[in-house]
Amino acid sequence: MRNDFCNFTHHLNYIAHLCACQRIKFTKQLYNKFMATTADFKNGMCLDIDGNYFFIVEFLHVKPGKGPAFVRTKLKNVKTGRILDKTWNSGVKVEEVRIERRPYQYLYKDDMGYNFMHTETFEQVAIPGESIDGVQFLKEGDICEAMVHAASETILTCEMPTSVVLEITYTEPGIKGDTATNTLKPATLETGAEIRVPLFCNIGDKVKVDTRDGSYVERIKA
Repeated sequence: MRNDFCNFTHHLNYIAHLCACQRIKFTKQLYNKFMATTADFKNGMCLDIDGNYFFIVEFLHVKPGKGPAFVRTKLKNVKTGRILDKTWNSGVKVEEVRIERRPYQYLYKDDMGYNFMHTETFEQVAIPGESIDGVQFLKEGDICEAMVHAASETILTCEMPTSVVLEITYTEPGIKGDTATNTLKPATLETGAEIRVPLFCNIGDKVKVDTRDGSYVERIKA
């Protein structure tokens, strides 16, 4: 943590020095948007590529026996959610966007979108459904993590917990004594989302669901 802070401080001082040399005002935009290299890559880092924002989902530094080193990445487009595969030459400069992660609690949905409250400041904000990963599993009271563009205070995306516990509101009757988990059937959850669950699950059962892919994890014992 100390090394990260020192590197960040050094980078800001470097930007300020360049601005002074060029007689450019050191603005908030420059503070929140600065250059990094592939050596700084980490999951969750936000990059500005041709005016579009991308989160790094995966990265791998490769040092082949012959030829220069490079970095393979999977990037998630903040607006569309699409995954992009991109390869970078090792050491190349990239434009990083400063992002803050803030906790928000889901309150209710209306015409403005999904309304959340910041758990520390109690500020309320409406977030569109397309900006919430796993929104079909969202229920009142859930705590999510919002990625906020520090310069504009704009919420770019909102992440659900990796798993949630929800009640089954409808499914075909289970088969008594059948504990097999490889045979699945459709089930509707309390949020209206539909998933597939093992045959032994019944209406009223609570199940853990992976919000990343909508898969059944386990039945929660009463």
